[in-house]
Amino acid sequence: APRCPAGSLRSWTNSNDACTCHPGVPIFHDRTTDLSDFLSIVGCAKGRHNSEKPPEPVKPEVKTTEKKELLELKPKFQEHIIQAPKPIEAIKRPSPDEPMTNLELKIPASPKQAPDKLKLSSGNEEDKKRPGTDEIKIGISCKNGGCSKIYRGLESLEEVCVYHSGVPIFHEGMKYWSCCRRKTSDFNTFLAQEGCTTGKHMWAKKDAGENVVPCRHDWHQTEGEVTISVYAKNSLPELSRVEVHSTLLNVHIGFEGEKEFHQNVKLRDVTDVKRIYVTMTATKIEITIRKAEPMQWASLELPVVKKQQKQKDNTTDWAGHGRKAITYFRNLNTV
Repeated sequence: APRCPAGSLRSWTNSNDACTCHPGVPIFHDRTTDLSDFLSIVGCAKGRHNSEKPPEPVKPEVKTTEKKELLELKPKFQEHIIQAPKPIEAIKRPSPDEPMTNLELKIPASPKQAPDKLKLSSGNEEDKKRPGTDEIKIGISCKNGGCSKIYRGLESLEEVCVYHSGVPIFHEGMKYWSCCRRKTSDFNTFLAQEGCTTGKHMWAKKDAGENVVPCRHDWHQTEGEVTISVYAKNSLPELSRVEVHSTLLNVHIGFEGEKEFHQNVKLRDVTDVKRIYVTMTATKIEITIRKAEPMQWASLELPVVKKQQKQKDNTTDWAGHGRKAITYFRNLNTV
């Protein structure tokens, strides 16, 4: 017997209650039921069997006016997707062994008279000291680092001294001067290194405690620059210098009477050496440093990290040359 299109599974008997069917339409959405289970669901209404397929429901037409209303409900502006900028790669901190750059001191018109004053005062001091040159013993060696010249008389006072302005460093078997950083593992080669600075011989060792001048210094910053101010009144340009590399700053300021101020600063972050400028006035020295990466520094100097293990004593690197090292530095400290 044919099946009823209305959804009844019974055979043809056309009584009023013979057809148990679903008067609605099937809906397939979110497949949560098996098709065979769906077909076996018992109808929810009774009636007569119908041999004709029921008409499909007519979809309601959307009028043009309704379409316009829907379009008006949509936002009239164009949506723009804003993406966060890509993070800038952190600049690696370079090696502290890179060479130092001696910066030019920009001097305004007023302090330029200081060099003339320096020449006059230094000339008077030399005249005062020359009569007492007999106090310098013949044969004494120059106390400047790296200079091996010996005092032979008054002519030695006019000689140009070629020496190292830095300090000797012995680390992990390597030996070098902090000023020029020419590393070597052989102690004799280290002693034979020619100096990198020229000046006057120093026949008597200076008393560092008496010649050191305390200078107040301060700093401030913007997003891209750091400005360091060293308040050094009546400083002498010819005896002053500022040396830098990307993470280190050395400031040396000279005054009359062989007084001096010296400060080494390990900078917090990397700088652009080509864009560092020094201005020297009668009351202070101002150093303008360009940051390699625009950011705020938490401090001017790099924080000191405490190591858990004790650092290896530098004197252990002198094991093979102990006597030579002791003799060499003993001669430097001898007056």
